[in-house]
Amino acid sequence: MNVIRDEEFGGERPLFASKGLRLEGVTVHAGESALKCCSDVVAEGCRFEGKYPFWHVDGFEISLCLFTPGARAALWYSRNLVMTDTLVEAPKMFREMENLSLTRVKIPDAQETLWHCRGVKLRDVEVGNADYLFMHSEDIDIDGYLQRGNYSFQYCRNVVIRNARIESKDAFWNTDNVTVYDSELSGEYLGWHSRNLRLVRCRISGTQPLCYCEGLVMEDCEMADDADLAFEDSSLEATVNSCITSVKNPRTGSIRAAGIGETIIDGNVLAPADCRIVTEAGC
Repeated sequence: MNVIRDEEFGGERPLFASKGLRLEGVTVHAGESALKCCSDVVAEGCRFEGKYPFWHVDGFEISLCLFTPGARAALWYSRNLVMTDTLVEAPKMFREMENLSLTRVKIPDAQETLWHCRGVKLRDVEVGNADYLFMHSEDIDIDGYLQRGNYSFQYCRNVVIRNARIESKDAFWNTDNVTVYDSELSGEYLGWHSRNLRLVRCRISGTQPLCYCEGLVMEDCEMADDADLAFEDSSLEATVNSCITSVKNPRTGSIRAAGIGETIIDGNVLAPADCRIVTEAGC
């Protein structure tokens, strides 16, 4: 493996199509596509300032690195990435990628990040300003996760999330086969139009959650006082260990809760309109 240590690069494609390359303490200044079309690259303790440094790369490890805001859209059209202990300040990262693993990574400006990716593994990752995160991605495995940003995980498929705190309006819209364990989900209009969304030991807050769902499952969950007007036009099997402020027009299935403040069944309920509602105590 060719080792480059403590050097600086800039301009257009300075390391284009390199293979078997190890970068240590390297700085990539303003420019474009520093490592485009490379393979088998290791970058440790490096600083990336220029645009699009890793495009069309196959097989790379990045650790203890910094991507400054100037390194926007840094990793696209690539596969087989392992990234650890890295700060990503650059926006619009990770597009059209396959098989990527991020561990102890912070992305404070994660807007429009992780689009159209397949085979994503996150461990102890923190993201902020994460509007439209994870659009149209699939096969996602997350454990230990903090997210702030709206409209996340839309149109995603085959997702498992554990031990997360997700603050996101309109999260999980139009998703297929998502399971969330032991997490806090905060934001308005959670999970609308989802299919096979399963929530296990989760706490839900925000108005009008879980409406228009197909095959919703909730196991031993809690709902905050502001989680009102829940379950409209949803098919579900729900066990909620807290009071629910209000339930509106669930379509079918069952709801078992500690109590429900208000149950609204009106002329807008859709067939078969046979949801069974059982409460164990008053709110």
